[in-house]
Amino acid sequence: MIQTDILIIGAGPTGLFMVFEAGLLKMRCHIIDALPQPGGQLAELYPKKPIFDIPGFPSILAGELVDNLMEQTKQFEPGFTLNEVAETIEKQEDGSFIVTGSRGTKHHAKAIAIAGGLGSFEPRKPELENLGQFEEKGIEYFIRDPELFRDKRVVIAGGGDSALDWSIFLTDVASEVSLIHRRNEFRGALDSVEKVRELKNLGKINLITPAEVVELHGDENLSAITVEREGEQQIIETDYFVPLFGLSPKLGPIGNWGLEIEKNAIKVNNALDYQTNIPGIYAVGDINTYPGKLKLILCGFHEATMACQSIYQRLNPGKKFILKYTTVSGVDGFDGTRKEAEKAVVKSID
Repeated sequence: MIQTDILIIGAGPTGLFMVFEAGLLKMRCHIIDALPQPGGQLAELYPKKPIFDIPGFPSILAGELVDNLMEQTKQFEPGFTLNEVAETIEKQEDGSFIVTGSRGTKHHAKAIAIAGGLGSFEPRKPELENLGQFEEKGIEYFIRDPELFRDKRVVIAGGGDSALDWSIFLTDVASEVSLIHRRNEFRGALDSVEKVRELKNLGKINLITPAEVVELHGDENLSAITVEREGEQQIIETDYFVPLFGLSPKLGPIGNWGLEIEKNAIKVNNALDYQTNIPGIYAVGDINTYPGKLKLILCGFHEATMACQSIYQRLNPGKKFILKYTTVSGVDGFDGTRKEAEKAVVKSID
């Protein structure tokens, strides 16, 4: 049983920033997320794309923003349960909650903050007849451990950043890498497209465009695929097929928790603290809804900050909290570190 003050459901930018705001109030956080790494959509879908509306950053890459947020949270030592969906919730007599994940991990928290972006993410799967037969037997929708592909033949399908970046990365791991896309044009970072072109010319990536995978072959494990290109079919022997077509957001099991839902989003009290209809459960970021809602990262940061103030009062009834600017109070981490502004030097002028 993992014990924490706040269980944050969702490791996207809003969830990560909430760790920092909670830490300033001496509250510990643990994060559960369905994806295999922190960062949510920013890390999974467009890590190399620039974001232009983060205050103080005229432009910052999505992946870089995630790295910065992770660094910001480090001194508050958050725990992570990754690659696991928050599945069931049980409210305890003392008002706390036990949340069980899809792999059986139990979390006991005094408050819940749902920061799941657009919900839990499921991979968009190609429409192939015997797809389910080969899932985890040669078909992978995420690349969690590149060593799985060491000295193996790998076929990647997709036209975005993930497909490009993993194709590039696996040329140093796999024995053979093929990249298939149904168009000649790729929607990815220019430097990644150029790198794939360079690796293709060097014979390190087998680039097949415009084409689609139309059949899967194998007995117990995947052994080959059929690719259709301009009306002609070709069988390619492979050990792994990795379709990277993005993620499909779903509210998932959270939709069965008794929360008030409106248009696949969680209704909250935005006049006060972004609490849901269940006391002790908050929803912040893109997953919530209220009059005037804007689905922007900076709005999620604000909502997370206000929710933390409310949770502090919930966990410390009757205790008055005096807000101090970090430029004055500094930041004391749970790991013993301290960040503070340089002290003014008192010295007389002769």
